[in-house]
Amino acid sequence: MTRDEILKIIEEKNVNFFRLQFVDIFGFMKNIAIPRSQIGKALDGKMMFDGSSIDGFVRINESDMYLKPDYNTFVVMPWREHDGVNAARIICDVYKADGTPFVGCPRVNLKRVIAEARKLGYTMNVGTECEFFLFQKDEKGNVTTVTNDVASYFDVDPDDTGIDCRREIIVTLEKMGFEIEASHHEVAVGQHEINFKYADALTASDNTVTFKWVVRSIAAQYGFHATFMPKPVFGINGSGMHTNQSLFNLDGTNAFFDENGPLQLSEVAYQYIAGILKNARGFAAVTNPLVNSYKRLVPGYEAPVYVAWSASNRSALIRIPASRGMGTRTEVRCPDPACNPYLAMAMMLTSGLDGVKNMLQAPPSVDVDIFKMTPAEKEAAGIASLPANLREAIDIFKENPLAREALGDHIFEKYIVGKEKEWDAYRTAVTDWELNNYMKNY
Repeated sequence: MTRDEILKIIEEKNVNFFRLQFVDIFGFMKNIAIPRSQIGKALDGKMMFDGSSIDGFVRINESDMYLKPDYNTFVVMPWREHDGVNAARIICDVYKADGTPFVGCPRVNLKRVIAEARKLGYTMNVGTECEFFLFQKDEKGNVTTVTNDVASYFDVDPDDTGIDCRREIIVTLEKMGFEIEASHHEVAVGQHEINFKYADALTASDNTVTFKWVVRSIAAQYGFHATFMPKPVFGINGSGMHTNQSLFNLDGTNAFFDENGPLQLSEVAYQYIAGILKNARGFAAVTNPLVNSYKRLVPGYEAPVYVAWSASNRSALIRIPASRGMGTRTEVRCPDPACNPYLAMAMMLTSGLDGVKNMLQAPPSVDVDIFKMTPAEKEAAGIASLPANLREAIDIFKENPLAREALGDHIFEKYIVGKEKEWDAYRTAVTDWELNNYMKNY
């Protein structure tokens, strides 16, 4: 899309309000809203903001930052139309005052990693599957974990009480240019999934943050609170963000497909799998970024705890879906939807390419239910586990040289500071569990 095409749409759709969106290093969407009179200035990348106000960005003495819009991300927001007046958004990269890209911008960083992959002859295609819960609010509008939904996997109305909300989310996304492939109720009560078509890694990351924003916005209109928290309710399945990914050659062919290879997978595919497995424990702090993430990553709830791969086994961290040809891909099952997708894609792409560049050999596939294996059997098979908590994940992340390579010095260091602060706050908090179990007895 060009600048002139955007201005034409703004005129035709009577767009009077414009949001310049960007994402901080922890994955939170931010925006600056401007009136129509400033749109031309914004499209020219001349809108300034105070970067020191954004957690993990810059110090107060270097705060002036600019938002450079990506024209291809311009879209009118269907749910914001009012009396014929529309609002639109555009996703931006963050630039420094001297006109150079800001290394602390997750989107800028992902572009750098994608460019490195391209030098090796590859592009990355990604499809994310973001699960989420719809919960009711109480009479004061406070968020709860209550749902009157009694549905389970693939159920229909009337049990699936979120079906109307989910349908409106789909209609909204399609108006915004998403190609929706499927939607359904997930395993847990109140849990849903909407799948949209894969794209290149940058567009897929843009689509993922946009998807989460739209889901939360439409859910609020229906009186629900939509959450992408990995494990909001004890005793039931948590929400994952299974990430289907593949490398394509620059001629547009799928580098993972080999009609004559084992499982019709190419040598590059096996090397990529090996790279992901080698680095999985070291990137978990990014793909599973919250204290709560590790409440999901426990055996018994279909969560991929074990560092292994299989073409048929959903208890492994990497699954190979049945599709072949252009659809050949790996499904990395550990990420959860609380992650910053720009950082997660950068970490996984760098990890997979580590396997390709160093011609790593993938271990044998594990085609039995790992959840039923004994510790001795897992040890004999060389099956490691993901970190048990955020503290362990941070420690392994800090020792992983590939993490600094994938994120750059600025994001790597700021990310660790933020996550260590989060862990310390959790470590020192007194929880309801402690009060319920200790107060009367001690």
